[in-house]
Amino acid sequence: MKLYYTPGACSLAVHIAAREAGLPLTLEKVDLATRKTETGADFAAINPKGYVPAVAMPEGEVLTEAAALLLFVADRQPEAGLAPAPATMERHRLHEWLAFISSEIHKGFGPLWNPSTPDSVKQATKDKLAQRFTYLDKVLAQQPFLTGERFTVADAYLFTVTNWANYHAVDLAPYGNLRAFLDRVAARPKVQEALATEGLLKQAA
Repeated sequence: MKLYYTPGACSLAVHIAAREAGLPLTLEKVDLATRKTETGADFAAINPKGYVPAVAMPEGEVLTEAAALLLFVADRQPEAGLAPAPATMERHRLHEWLAFISSEIHKGFGPLWNPSTPDSVKQATKDKLAQRFTYLDKVLAQQPFLTGERFTVADAYLFTVTNWANYHAVDLAPYGNLRAFLDRVAARPKVQEALATEGLLKQAA
């Protein structure tokens, strides 16, 4: 399988999860500005949506969307314990977290990536993110990871998108438990491997 990625983008979550699961993946970097991969391939022909992550299967199928791919990785290697068993309440809670991260944190950063976004909108965006970070900080005061004591694919996703705060001057200082979570995840050996491979060690929380 091949993961199409851009360093530091949400594809990093899938990269981390695959390493944590011991799932073999080859990597191909995508320049989102030119829509070309590092081998010169037209990324739009691989994923017409135009963004990462995308995973190409040996049989030719291409799967996209971070949350879907995180569950795919977890289910591909269930012995790694990156997701609870299907059809359990714990599994539904994992889905709940993935939906929250996708809609409230991942997409919550959206206006900050656009240089034409007015300052007033950027401030409103940061205010909304602050509300979400306050909630996460309270959750992480009670447990080391989102679903409890065990690291899951949701933690890889939250780690990846929350670190975007470093790019956008979003102050995480008020959220000590969230910052401790980022440090805890960053220290995991497989996370270090993924960050090093993507050239991101200096940018990690």
